[in-house]
Amino acid sequence: MKRLSPRLLAIGFVLGALGTAAFLAAGAYARTPHKRAPAARGAGTQVARREESGQPVIDWNQLLLSIVNTSGAQPANVQPTRNFAILHAAIYDAVTAIDRTHEPYLISVRAPREASETAAADAAARTALDGLYPAQQSTIDAQYAAELAKVADGPAKDHGIGLGDEVAADLLAIRANDGSNATPAPFVPGAAPGDYRPTPPNFPTPVFATWGRVTPFVLDRGDQFRPAPPPALTSDAYAAAINEVQSLGSAASTTRTAEQTEIGKFWAPPIQNFWNQIAQTVAGAQHSDLPTTARLFAALNLSFADSAIAFYDAKYTYQLWRPVTAIRLADTDGNPNTTADPNWLPLAGNTAADPSYPGAHSTISAAGADVLASFYGNRQSFSLTSPALPGVSRSFASFSAAAQEAGLSRIYAGQHTRLDHEAGLTLGRDVAGFVLGNALLPAHGSSGK
Repeated sequence: MKRLSPRLLAIGFVLGALGTAAFLAAGAYARTPHKRAPAARGAGTQVARREESGQPVIDWNQLLLSIVNTSGAQPANVQPTRNFAILHAAIYDAVTAIDRTHEPYLISVRAPREASETAAADAAARTALDGLYPAQQSTIDAQYAAELAKVADGPAKDHGIGLGDEVAADLLAIRANDGSNATPAPFVPGAAPGDYRPTPPNFPTPVFATWGRVTPFVLDRGDQFRPAPPPALTSDAYAAAINEVQSLGSAASTTRTAEQTEIGKFWAPPIQNFWNQIAQTVAGAQHSDLPTTARLFAALNLSFADSAIAFYDAKYTYQLWRPVTAIRLADTDGNPNTTADPNWLPLAGNTAADPSYPGAHSTISAAGADVLASFYGNRQSFSLTSPALPGVSRSFASFSAAAQEAGLSRIYAGQHTRLDHEAGLTLGRDVAGFVLGNALLPAHGSSGK
C-alpha cells in the first residue's frame, strides 16, 4: 500500500492537472499524516540485511551521461537536469522504501523489508529512463538486463522489481505536467544598454526562456532565492567586472595565462555532467553503500534541477547582456571607465544562448560542492577529465576548489563576468542548503547512515 509524502501534496497542487486515474489511485492515502513507512510483515521485527553496493546507481548515472552526450537524444526543449533529478528521485524512493533509514523524497511505498534494494534501484532506473528517452529503450533495456542478472532470482528480486517499476511510473506521472513541455513565446530582445540580445558571431535563439516557471522539485518556487539585481551599468563594480572579462576572456587575450586558457576550455561542456562525474568518482572511492549512494545522487541532482529553475528565473528576470555585447557596445553604457571594442570575441568563440546574470556554471558548481561536502566533507582529492580537452586531467584537493575554478572558467572563456560568478555561487549554495535541509532527511526514530 502506498502513501504520498506531504511534499507531493504541495507539488500536486502546483502541477494541477494530476486528476488522472493513475494519480487518484496513487493519491488514495495522500491525506494520511506522513510517517515512516511500516514493514510489510512484522512491523517491529529487525531483519538482518546484507549491505548492497552503490555501484548500480553509478552505472545508471553513467548511462544517462552517455545518453545526454548522444547527439539528438536529449530533447532540445528539456533542461537535462530535470531528467537526472527524475532518475535519481525514482531510484532513491525505491531504495528507501526498503532501507527506511530516511524519509522518501515523494512517494512512500509499503515494501517488504527483504526486497532487493538493487533490483528496486535497477527497475526504477529502467522505467524512469524508458519513459524519458523512449528512442533509447533498446540501450536502456540492455543495461537493465545486465544489471539485473547480478541479482539472485527469487521473491526478493521480484519484490524489488515491482517496487521500482511502481515508484518510477508514479514519479513520471507526477512530473508530466510540471511546465517543462511549455512552448515559450518568441523572445523579443531589448535595445537599451544592458539589455540581453542574441550574441555575435552566430546570434543564437535564446533558450529556456520559461524554464524558471517549471515546478521545482524541492524549492517552494523558482524565485525563492532570486539574486538581487546586478549593479548599475554606471557603477564601479560593473566597470571592474567588464574590464576583467574584456582582458582575460578575449579570444586574442595577452593577459590570460596558459593555465587560465586551459581552464576556460576544460570546463566548457555542460557543468552538471562534470559534477555527476565527480560524484561517481568519490562515491566509488568511498565504497558507499546503495542507500547512501542513492541518497547522494538524489540530493545532488534535485539540487541541480532546482538550481537550473532558479538561475533561469533570474536570467530572464534581469535579462542582462552578455560580455560580448557589453564590450562591443561599451560606448553606450554611460560608464566612463569602460572602453568599447566593436570586434571583441570571447575565447570560446560563441556565447551561450541565454542572459548573463547569474552564471549557470557557478550556480551548479556551488550546489554540487555543498551537497558532496555534506556527505564526505569538503576536503576530498579527485581528478577530472573533460571531453573538451582529451588527454588533459585536472586535480583538486577539495570540492570547493573545483567549484571556484569551474565558475572562474567562464570569465576566462569570455562568457561571464565576476558579477555573474559571485551571484551564481550564492544562489547555488542557497538552493543546495534548502534541499539538504528539507528533503531526504533521516526517518523518525533513525539516526540515518
